[in-house]
Amino acid sequence: MKIGLYFGSFNPIHVGHLIIANTLYDRTDLDEVWFVVSPQNPFKKQQSLIHEFDRLRMVELAIADHFHFRATDVEFRMPKPSYTIDTLTYLSEQYPQHQFCLFLGSDNLTHFKKWKNYQAILEHYEVFVYPRPGETKGFEHPKIKTIEAPLLDISATFIRKSIQEGYSVKYLLPEKVEEYILDKKLYE
Repeated sequence: MKIGLYFGSFNPIHVGHLIIANTLYDRTDLDEVWFVVSPQNPFKKQQSLIHEFDRLRMVELAIADHFHFRATDVEFRMPKPSYTIDTLTYLSEQYPQHQFCLFLGSDNLTHFKKWKNYQAILEHYEVFVYPRPGETKGFEHPKIKTIEAPLLDISATFIRKSIQEGYSVKYLLPEKVEEYILDKKLYE
């Protein structure tokens, strides 16, 4: 199978993530999309992250009705911070029957050359890039394919801030994710 890996903090997962995942699934030759919940992104501060198991559970709730989507906690058992090349290598060794590729927002492509072993990623894995507001192409490479997708400016930061300030986040989150956040009083 050909599997697209959608890495993220998913703090929390929101409709923008789901729209992008569904668009890339629909417009490529992927068999599945795996949401890789990252315990710690090396480029982000950890202070605003809620527990990784809560973020994993929210992803599971958000994608429960999509047959071709999976949530994975593979990075929970790996050294922190998580580096994409290490996860790709691990998954390729554990699942040699699968072909893995990477989803990347165009905002990440602008600093992709700063990633650990980015050359190895481009040597061994296809990269599907989706547009992000205000970003232009970082660089060109035969393994990088830009996929037409909606320009979405929904941010988890905005959602967390809205919750903290007592504003509604209806329609920004899947209903089950919103219920989970309210029930557990996350981000308050």
